[in-house]
Amino acid sequence: MGGGGWNKEAQSNSVAGFDSDNSSGEFSEATHKGDVDIHQTNRTGRHNGDGQVQENGIKKHRMALPAPMFTRSDFSVWSILKKCIGLELSKITMPIAFNEPLSFLQRLTEYMEHTYLINKACSHSNPLERMQTVAAFAVSAVASQWERTGKPFNPLLGETYELVREDLGFRFISEQVSHHPPISAVYSEGLNQDFVFHGSIYPKLKFWGKSVEAEPRGTITLELLKHNEAYTWTNPTCCVHNVIIGKLWIEQYGTVEIVNHSTGDKCILNFKPCGLFGKELHRIEGYVQDKNKKKLSVIYGKWTECLWCIDPSTYESSKKNERRGGGDQKKPKPSEDAENDEADDMPEVQETVQVIPGSKLLWRINSRPPNSSQMYNFTSFAVTLNELEKGMEEILAPTDCRLRPDIRHMENGEIDLASKEKERLEEKQRAARKERAKEEIEWRTRWFYQGTNPYTGTPDWLYSGGYFDRNFFDCPDIY
Repeated sequence: MGGGGWNKEAQSNSVAGFDSDNSSGEFSEATHKGDVDIHQTNRTGRHNGDGQVQENGIKKHRMALPAPMFTRSDFSVWSILKKCIGLELSKITMPIAFNEPLSFLQRLTEYMEHTYLINKACSHSNPLERMQTVAAFAVSAVASQWERTGKPFNPLLGETYELVREDLGFRFISEQVSHHPPISAVYSEGLNQDFVFHGSIYPKLKFWGKSVEAEPRGTITLELLKHNEAYTWTNPTCCVHNVIIGKLWIEQYGTVEIVNHSTGDKCILNFKPCGLFGKELHRIEGYVQDKNKKKLSVIYGKWTECLWCIDPSTYESSKKNERRGGGDQKKPKPSEDAENDEADDMPEVQETVQVIPGSKLLWRINSRPPNSSQMYNFTSFAVTLNELEKGMEEILAPTDCRLRPDIRHMENGEIDLASKEKERLEEKQRAARKERAKEEIEWRTRWFYQGTNPYTGTPDWLYSGGYFDRNFFDCPDIY
């Protein structure tokens, strides 16, 4: 496994969540403004350990994983997937080589990377500006998918993940509340009591011969408490191409409708499929309308780059000027001819977003760390998610993903150990399920309960409260 600048000292420091002064030079540029934590108070009761807090009181999160990722080219997924065409994949056990060292619960935490957009939305007095900024937040939440072709680990029933980021102004808790179907429930709140973010996600995966399609069912809710507003939406469909042969690439498509339940305003965002010549790859186009369906603003950009807004009349006249024939191209149906072993070529990335004069920037993607390609294409934020700092084990719930051994081994580059642990954990989960069935005991979730979304009226998993009181005596033994 190539790892150029890796050394044992840097590895042990990274495992503990520290950054050594002389850790691999090529990673030193990866400092990220969003990954610095100012600890005025120690809300989490965490012991930071030697070297964690520098003299100026700023705590750094790690900037690299303990070991670089290994090559996937030696693994053939075809033997597993050929039986699955058109089927749902949640019950299929995939080899660990296709994973990334994060649980799906940690992946969901990446919604919160751009929490500054929620804070910005709270600061706007104009409801249109709030909707535009919430739309930017919804897009930013799926931007971390770009080039992330590794599959997160399926959470075990009862698995949890917490994250407290005082520098970004939120705390977050999630729990795997159902195994079949797999449902993950999340809840986050602003540390200044300015917002609440919650939802339950049921990802439906389908295999189409050359591609895997993930449809993220479930509602996302964002409440801006100061404005007494609630926004709801669902995420677009994500598709990974060339799972059998060729270079893996990702597109997201579908319509995302964000509803402001207080004003009746809606934002309709169309994530465009790439089309025949890749002209539409990664593009988003949409608009904000009021309750009378009057268009108030147009939103456009790419979910991999940036998002802009502009007045509808300016947008239309600009489009008229550039329109010289060429209608919309329909997305071809995913090929089910898996025997055809030619890869679906990834369309060449087209020129960046052409900004129409008079547009206002809503959001721009953070640049990835320079070593990202050796780290499963993680963002700087994602690199920090499985960090286990000194003293953390004493305060975390025993069900927290950071304590899950198969993910920890994979992060450390110990693939065989990770694979064995994954099998052991899955077997332990099956045995526990059989035991419950025998004793006729129903599984009880710990931090969420099944209820109804107060805004959409649809079934949802709602936070019961109490997690951060840290009474973990009755948590299940899942690892």
